[in-house]
Amino acid sequence: MTTEQTTMKQDTDVEVVKDYSLDRVPREERKSGWLSITNITFGIATAIFYFQMGSVMALQFGAPNALISAGYAIIVAGLLGTVIVYLSAKSGMNVNLLSRGGGFGYIGASLTSLIYASNFIMYCAFEGLILISAVHHFLPSFPKWVLILVFGLIVIPLNWFGIKQLDKLQKWSLPIFIFFLITAIVVSFIKPAIYTGPVFSYMPEGVQLGGTALLLCMGMHNGIMGLTALLASDYARFLRPKDIKVGSLAIGFIPQIFCYGVMGGLGIWFGVRYLESDPGVYIVLLLGIGGALFTMLTQLRINVTNIYSSSLSLSNFFENIFRFTPGRRFWVVVSALTAIVLMLGGIVDHLATVMTFQGVFLFAWASILVTDALIVKKWLKIGPNYYVATQDYLYKWNPVGVVSLLLASVVGTIAALGYMGVFLQSTAAFFAAVLAAILTVIIAILTKGAYYLSQEPPHIVEEDKLKR
Repeated sequence: MTTEQTTMKQDTDVEVVKDYSLDRVPREERKSGWLSITNITFGIATAIFYFQMGSVMALQFGAPNALISAGYAIIVAGLLGTVIVYLSAKSGMNVNLLSRGGGFGYIGASLTSLIYASNFIMYCAFEGLILISAVHHFLPSFPKWVLILVFGLIVIPLNWFGIKQLDKLQKWSLPIFIFFLITAIVVSFIKPAIYTGPVFSYMPEGVQLGGTALLLCMGMHNGIMGLTALLASDYARFLRPKDIKVGSLAIGFIPQIFCYGVMGGLGIWFGVRYLESDPGVYIVLLLGIGGALFTMLTQLRINVTNIYSSSLSLSNFFENIFRFTPGRRFWVVVSALTAIVLMLGGIVDHLATVMTFQGVFLFAWASILVTDALIVKKWLKIGPNYYVATQDYLYKWNPVGVVSLLLASVVGTIAALGYMGVFLQSTAAFFAAVLAAILTVIIAILTKGAYYLSQEPPHIVEEDKLKR
């Protein structure tokens, strides 16, 4: 090996260690306060996508149903998120690594890593197209494909230096975001509304409170709740130990309150007042060129976190399956280029299909991790009360998580497609999560925890163990 090759390899190794994409974050490196971690997660929580959800629900199913459903989403996603943040901060691992010792085995966890990565890449493409549309509205002379390339590639340098760079980006851009948001709210009171009645009691003709309309709102929320509960683990693993208790609750709930309550509630407000479900239309209507800048800011904030999370998941998958470890930055580039290809290929035309499957899968996965920790490990005392990421101590497959996830995802997808009645179609992701939890407990009892560890690892720090 030449001196240049050795140096390149050392640089790559340092980068992998710094990002800890392939192993737990050492306790001495868990230095981030809960406010910093919460700030990073606001990149997702402030996405315009949540405006759109609130607007669509209110205009189609009524504002009261949308508000009740938002409350349900905050509670359920907040509880799931709190537990997952706690497990991540306690172990120093994100959900990809937690899955290895949390019921899946190291090859089984690769299944979740690959689908998780594809989820973030596709959301990057969806969110990117919202940005492209807003900018193209003011710069129609630029072809959309040029804008896709520009804004698709810009997330690469914004992701180059990992979590510290993300923290700075979100911290400095948040005041600008708040300024634009407050301005839009103030202008909405001044600009004449199309609908002049009480906004939050608005009901379309023929729609009633509760019943099918409420279930359909909850179904839409179910499609994204698994993601918002899981994603904080990519950042919570850096949480300093003394902040674990308050941090788990804050990081678990505050982003959910903001995305479903604040952003969703404002989506209802803007959507009903102007009888428009597309935030790209009413934000520009309210702010003009400022609306395009606001959209650009929010979408870049969310897409840098999308690419960061996808790069971690791809690192995990290729290390597990192919022993290929080129470093997280390599996967940042791959993720960004893949998102560009999806945008150019018109992925938005398949949004409903993608969200149906991923909503079921992600909700079921979050349910398995939480059930394995709280019921299997803690209550039933089956398997170890700690998490291991190193392949040397793990089985390739653990049926507890793998079988539960596959069965729940297949049955949940069938329900989502309408083959099991209207009720289960509207609640398919929640149904899959409940089924996954039940299967996790049953299979853990049947296998007696035999597939969690192939051998006991040495030197497990007592503070990283779950209390029984």
